[in-house]
Amino acid sequence: MPERAIRYCEAIGEALDYCLSADPAVYLMGLGVPDPKGVFGTTLGLQAKYGARRVMDMPTSEAGMTGVAIGSALIGMRPVMVHQRLDFALLALDQIVNQAAKWNYMFGGDHGVPLVIRLILGRGWGQGAQHSQNLQSWLAHVPGLKVIAPATPYDAKGMLIAAIEDPAPVLCLEHRWLFNVAGEVPAQPYRVPIGTAGYLSRGGDVTLVASSYMSVEALRAARILYREGIAAEVIDLRSLRPMDEETIVASVRNSGRLIVADQAWKPAGIAAEVVALIAEHAHDRLKAAPIRLTLADAPAPAAPALAARYYPGAREIVAAACRMMGRDPISIPAPRHPHDVPDPDFHGPF
Repeated sequence: MPERAIRYCEAIGEALDYCLSADPAVYLMGLGVPDPKGVFGTTLGLQAKYGARRVMDMPTSEAGMTGVAIGSALIGMRPVMVHQRLDFALLALDQIVNQAAKWNYMFGGDHGVPLVIRLILGRGWGQGAQHSQNLQSWLAHVPGLKVIAPATPYDAKGMLIAAIEDPAPVLCLEHRWLFNVAGEVPAQPYRVPIGTAGYLSRGGDVTLVASSYMSVEALRAARILYREGIAAEVIDLRSLRPMDEETIVASVRNSGRLIVADQAWKPAGIAAEVVALIAEHAHDRLKAAPIRLTLADAPAPAAPALAARYYPGAREIVAAACRMMGRDPISIPAPRHPHDVPDPDFHGPF
């Protein structure tokens, strides 16, 4: 398919536009969905095109509106719900975990809940402890839920279309530092299967496993390592539940080394799940102990000086790979970013 470079936010917008046009049962709901900024640019123009009955604002009542979405899904609608912060969805956890996730099981497979909930996470703007949490392992722990975290514009479009068409509830984690990252995306609709990982680079010396924005940092690290003669294989998980165990195990069995870069906390996290997977299926091929690079074990800070030490990035991944390979450290300048716009790939809108 012919491709062109568009931004991550535009890829999400194209996926929503296609699904709204292809299926009259699809509707979009969320706090600020029709506002002039369009949820980081992902919903711009959709209400004007499809009307306020299919693209609607949401009152600040997360549990109530999630119940509305679940109820509509049970009678044949395909709602897409948007939370501008993952943290806001904590108020709807009972609906998500005890209703959406379990309904199909409790009724013998006769009543699916084809619901997509977009959850935006990430750092920046001094938002700190209550607005920057990545609770991916909470959500991925629950049977009946699917959890995806696309890192590229291509995957954002293809996975969101697949999620909206899926009969199960799917939670789509979107890191706000990704919205203005550009990549090659076909204009036509396509699907990226949920439950499959992707390769961002190939190499046989060390396996770097990451997801969402940390996949960008892992790819940056792989490019630095390549210049130093270390060939890193970067696996972008894309789907946290179900997880593509076969791809991860095959890569580590080949390289013998594993680094998991995870923008969440270490205890009981996705990084721990990946390391446990290797302990079960590829421990005999390991040449070094696996390394987990995660957030510091504390709530997210608001101050830029603290944030610079709190979040791992390419520098930490490169340093870990050098230690693992028995190589001398590589000198990499610390990134310097303006206050509340901590990454050069991020440009707003707030």
